[in-house]
Amino acid sequence: MPRQDLEYPKEAHNTVKRYNHLAEYSLRTIHSIINSTPLLHISFNTPNTPYPATIPMIGQMGSFDRPSADLGDVLDLYIHGYISARLTNLTRTPSGLPITVSASTVDGLLLSLTPFSHGYNFRSAVLFGHATVVTDPAEKLYAMELITNKVVPNRWNEARTPPTAGEMAATAVMKVKIDTGSAKVRTGPPKDDKGDLENEEVREKVWVGTVPVYTVLGEPKVAEYNLAEEVPKTLVEWRKEVNQDAKEYAELAAVRSLAPEKKQDDN
Repeated sequence: MPRQDLEYPKEAHNTVKRYNHLAEYSLRTIHSIINSTPLLHISFNTPNTPYPATIPMIGQMGSFDRPSADLGDVLDLYIHGYISARLTNLTRTPSGLPITVSASTVDGLLLSLTPFSHGYNFRSAVLFGHATVVTDPAEKLYAMELITNKVVPNRWNEARTPPTAGEMAATAVMKVKIDTGSAKVRTGPPKDDKGDLENEEVREKVWVGTVPVYTVLGEPKVAEYNLAEEVPKTLVEWRKEVNQDAKEYAELAAVRSLAPEKKQDDN
């Protein structure tokens, strides 16, 4: 029996209105974007300024109660912080601090006949939820391992662990209970208006196409104090896989749509 694809509820603050044919509410899609984006941007209100604060942070979706849950399941977001940081202090309330989390990746440059139609192939996601400080030692350790392994898979086991008492005391982990979220994903070649497409003079003059964009992980460079003889095999294999997957996705997204077309509503 096929597994149901869970979606976040559509509320006023997460429903995509402009270019809603690009919208995704699937938990799997949104969580995948969050987990594959190295830096997340966390936005929240502070009591001493009229402007919302935005901080780049490392975060990863997971479930302490169900560690085997996959990306399509209901998950929490764990984010790493410093014990005395402003965000950490604001989350020390039973109800938690309302926050907005955003992530985005550019997959291609869209070069059209007119500057008006230029753009990007991209993946973006936004989550809305309430953040609280993790106080349970076991859950905190779970989250620290989860976040560390976001940097490089299995890095927790290959590094010096467990953390010292001082490291645990100085580090704060926040858990975000997600209320809702949404994503926008754009793939495929550029598009132009009918009038420009029918103008052969313009089409002969202006080059049109897509430049694939993807992050490449370079060759590991040894630190001066390194005494280990070899780069970990897991790092070598992961780097190769990540580079290959990123290139394949960007190049495929450049030439065809990777999602079914939906009715567009620009209201």
